[in-house]
Formats: sequence, structure tokens, C-alpha cells
Amino acid sequence: MSLKSELATDVGPKTARQVPACCSARYNLAVLACFGFFLLYALRVNLSVALVDMVEPNTSLAKNVTSNVCPEHSSTMNVPRNTTGEKYSWDADTQGWILGSFFYGYIITQIPGGYLASKIGGKLLLGFGIFGTSVFTLLTPLAANLGVGYLIAVRALEGLGEGVTFPAMHSMWSSWAPPLERSKLLSISYAGAQLGTVVSLPLSGLICYYMNWVYVFYIFGALGVLWWFFWMFLVSDTPETHRSISHAEREYILSSLKDQLSTQKSVPWRPMLESLPLWAIVVAHFSYNWTFYTLLTLLPTYMKEILRFDAQENGFLSALPYFGCWLCIILSGQIADYLREKQNFSTVCVRKCFTLIGMIGPAVFLVAAGFIGCNYTLAVAFVTISTTLGGFCTSGYSINHLDIAPSYAGILLGITNSFATIPGMVGPVIAKNLTHNNTVGEWQMVFYIAGSINLFGAIFFALFASGEVQDWAVSGYHLHRN
Repeated sequence: MSLKSELATDVGPKTARQVPACCSARYNLAVLACFGFFLLYALRVNLSVALVDMVEPNTSLAKNVTSNVCPEHSSTMNVPRNTTGEKYSWDADTQGWILGSFFYGYIITQIPGGYLASKIGGKLLLGFGIFGTSVFTLLTPLAANLGVGYLIAVRALEGLGEGVTFPAMHSMWSSWAPPLERSKLLSISYAGAQLGTVVSLPLSGLICYYMNWVYVFYIFGALGVLWWFFWMFLVSDTPETHRSISHAEREYILSSLKDQLSTQKSVPWRPMLESLPLWAIVVAHFSYNWTFYTLLTLLPTYMKEILRFDAQENGFLSALPYFGCWLCIILSGQIADYLREKQNFSTVCVRKCFTLIGMIGPAVFLVAAGFIGCNYTLAVAFVTISTTLGGFCTSGYSINHLDIAPSYAGILLGITNSFATIPGMVGPVIAKNLTHNNTVGEWQMVFYIAGSINLFGAIFFALFASGEVQDWAVSGYHLHRN
């Protein structure tokens, strides 16, 4: 462990006790960010559920084929289903492009988002990113009526808005998160994404069932606009500019970060892109997202076409894996910082161990889920365990950017998330093409590919990751290397 880390371990906990977490500015930021990412993922995944209701049943070739694969598994419902929503004749390939179109916008603004956040701060970027996504969500029903091209364009524009959000948040945490509280603070803020999935999947199913699929977009879009007002009023880019932060907390945060930040104005692009620890995060991020995005966009379809749950059950059961993931993210963040602070585990050891658990575990259970046929209980249990274990990655590779280069964390996340967005673009399209007939065998192949990619990413990260601030990330700062 370097001198920097040893000093942080010796001094950090003592100072932290003098600045309570409860009601502190940094934890208030984490909670408000949690609500922001809650809405961000609600806006992202609601189409996955609504799409099931938007498409005419007879346009899916799968409907006839899957009827003999597994028996119908739905509870008897006395409440009549609302059928007033418009239906569209979109085949499986078109649906794949609709689901993937979001990521074509999302990938474009990753690196620019990280760069802009480092220059102008993450508050405005994150705020207007979610605000823009909310507005385009409100326009989604209109776009669907105008034609599939308009819908794809609106989803891509939503992606443009969301693309800046994670780099902007990472950039803000580079100024707000003391090193020994990173896992806790970031896990709270980013756990909102899983919670948004947990709530929006079943809620979208209920809205579609009892109301009309258009309200899925109207309700979540309106909530996103409401959140924006709170964010703009209550949040500041740095502790120095916060209106109500205590003097003790401001000094604690600034002193804990003083040896880790760079003062140079230019971005060291070349040494950054030649850094092997950065590419370890890239590979891990890409691999994890292949599984995550495949399930995020296609789990409702898998529940309906293979396991044959109705829309209401579909929403609740599709959300169950993400509820487990949300719990795991919160708990693993506490455990990771406990191991680093109290047990003197090195940062790199914690990051590697948590990434291995969070990627190999899901790979095993996801592949197993494809080989149990029509056993509904086991299928839901295995997919839930798989996604739950993935929560460990939030305290693994997911925040490693802040360990190796706090000053450029937003840019680094922009780089890794650009690569990690590719699975969101091609994963659903490939999966849809592999599951034209929606047989169990076809879905086994989808799960097998995802599991293999996860395994490769975990091994690569374990071999090449680092937990230390890199030389290029602090060059120009006079306190570096004593």
C-alpha cells in the first residue's frame, strides 16, 4: 500500500467521526442523486414493459410457437384489462431496434459529458440531462403515433440526455466524496438506478393493465421534471460553493482529497488512454453491461413469451431481480468501506474481490436459468440471484475511476461507459435475432453468451486493475510523492 493510502487509513476515520454523516451535505447529495437515478432508470426501462402492450399480438411469430413450450402460468384476474391503447404492427426485429435506439444517443454524449463536467461542473449537466430525458419521454406516445422512425429518434434523443448523467455524477463525487467514504456515498446515489427499475417495471405493468400504456410515459416524465426543480435549488458543484454546508464538513472533505487532485488545466489524454488499469475498467464495464442491458430490455419479453406470465405478474417478477440488486448495492457499499477503513484491506483487493463476485456469480446463475425449462420458481430465483450478485460490482470496477484518477473521474467514466454502451446497442438486437421462435433453446444461447462475456471481463479486471492514484492523474501537483 502506498504512503497516500496509509495516511488516508490512519487519518481518515478519526476525522470522519468528527463530521457526522446524518444530515450532512455530502449525504444529502447522495440521497437526492439517488432519486435522480431512480427516475433516470424509470425513464429508461418503462418502454420495455409498455412495448409488450404496444405491439399487436399477431405480429409476433413467437406467440404461436411458445404456446406449446410452457403451460400458461397466470393467476385468475377478475378485473378487466384496459384495451384502449393504440397497437402497432412491429415485428421482432423492429422491436429490437426500438429497444436499442436509446443507446445510439447515449454513447455519443459519454466522453463529451465527462469533459464538460470537468470544465463547468456536474450539477447543470446532470440536471438538464434528466430534464431533457423527461421531456422526450412525455413526447414518446406522440412519436409512436407518427411512426416507428419518430419513436426511434425520440428514444435516441433521450439517450443523448441520459448520456451525460453518470460522467457528471462521477465528476461531482471527485469533489465531494472522501476516499474512505466513496463506496458508501456512490453506492447510495447509484442504487437509485436499481430502485427505479424495481418500481417502474411493476408500476408500468399495472398502468398498462388498468389504464393505458401512454400514461407510463406521462407519469414518469412529469416526475422527472419535478425532480429537476429540487436538484437545481438544493445542490452545488463543490463543497466550497455549497450554501449550507458546515465548516467542519467542508474542511474534512477538502483535506481528505488534497493529495489526490490535479491542478493542471489540460487533460492528459495520451497517458490516460495508455493506462492499463483504465482498460481493465473498460473490459469489466463492457462485460457487465452486456448481461445487464440484455436482461433490462428483454426480461419482460422472456417472462411473457417463455414463462408465460401475464402483464401484471410480468412487471412484478421482472422487478424482483433489481430489488435484490438494489439491496446488494447498499450493503456491499457499507461492507467495502468497512473492509478498507477498519480491516485495512487495500483498495485494489476490495475492488477486485467485489468485481469477481459481482461478475462470476451472475454468469453462473444466468446460464443455469436457461437450463431449467419451465420450472417457474427456479427460473425467477436464478435470474434474481444472478442480478442481485451483480450489485457487488458497484463497489468494484464501477467506482474504480475515482481510485485511479479522481480529478478525471468523469472523463474516465465517459470513456468506459462509451464502450459499455455498445452492449445496449447490439445486445437486444442480437438477442431478438437469436429468439425469433422464442424457444427455450434460443434463450439458452442468449444467456450462455452473456455469461461467457461476464466471465472474461471478471478475469481481465482481476489481472490488470489498480487501486492507486495513477502518476498521470496528479502530475503538476506539488504534494505528489511527498
